[in-house]
Amino acid sequence: MANMTLGSTGICVNKNGFGALPIQRISKEAAVCLIRRAYEGGITFFDTARSYTDSEVKLGEALEGIRDKVYVATKTPANNAEDFWKDLETSLRNLRTDYVDIFQFHNPSFCPKPGDGTGLYEAMLEAKAQGKIRHIGITNHRLAVAEEAIESGLYETLQFPFCYLATEKDLALEEKCRKAGMGFLAMKALSGGLITNSRAAYAFEAQYDNVLPIWGIQRERELEEFLSYVNDPPEMTEELLAVIEHDRKELLGEFCRGCGYCMPCPVDIEINNCARMSLMIRRAPSAAQLTPEMQAKMMNIKNCLHCGQCKSKCPYGLDTPALLEKNLKDYEEILAGKEY
Repeated sequence: MANMTLGSTGICVNKNGFGALPIQRISKEAAVCLIRRAYEGGITFFDTARSYTDSEVKLGEALEGIRDKVYVATKTPANNAEDFWKDLETSLRNLRTDYVDIFQFHNPSFCPKPGDGTGLYEAMLEAKAQGKIRHIGITNHRLAVAEEAIESGLYETLQFPFCYLATEKDLALEEKCRKAGMGFLAMKALSGGLITNSRAAYAFEAQYDNVLPIWGIQRERELEEFLSYVNDPPEMTEELLAVIEHDRKELLGEFCRGCGYCMPCPVDIEINNCARMSLMIRRAPSAAQLTPEMQAKMMNIKNCLHCGQCKSKCPYGLDTPALLEKNLKDYEEILAGKEY
């Protein structure tokens, strides 16, 4: 069994974190069964967020009676102290607990610090003093904010996108976390579904002893795949290295990670899926991407106002409208029966 310790928090868990964002899409009964099976199979770290609709509620019900045997992390998108306390109390109520192991600022556009005028970090300290949270964390998609959080010395964990498509700057960020004694929670470890070889994804993450990957799980077959790695963790092989090298050649560069921070769109374009449709069709069975429902979503790109809102909100600095246009063109060629 491959266990790891999350920075200086003392949290020691199997190198499989359960990402509870996808359980929003399934029934409460199915979610509870999935989470219970995860626990029975050896997963003891669960990550959710106040912004994930009913995810906390489902997680709270599933962990009833075993709360003291697991670690729970959640997040607040609050911009001020008043909303911070509202979010924390709601999260505690939803999770059926009197504390969370890691409470994280959820992708703020700045790094909250004492004296910055928001009162956010002061609220974190007070919540910790009250025993309502055990550790202070931050999540982000912006490299500059992540680096500032590490340099500040104020945070015990950082959650940041990290997979085998990582850039040199991403790898350097992980190294800075390790040296600073900060735990590194790897979100988007499958790059939002673009990475389809979970063995290669796991083997990559396993090379970093301070990294805990958070796998987004909503189906039993997905869960069983990762549970099989609890007692038989994949190691990096020449075969898996070849998979990684192939994917890096195909995917590195200007591509949408599907984070969704560009949304909502004024004309309801489903940007986080439509802006990477070409890649999804290449890398997964195309039938699911060619349904009448998906065709309607892609054709909605033609209603783009070119207002620039999505582009201005993209944490990766992508030209989102241009990506949408390119993906629509590729999609229409596929529908016309052209080679792809």
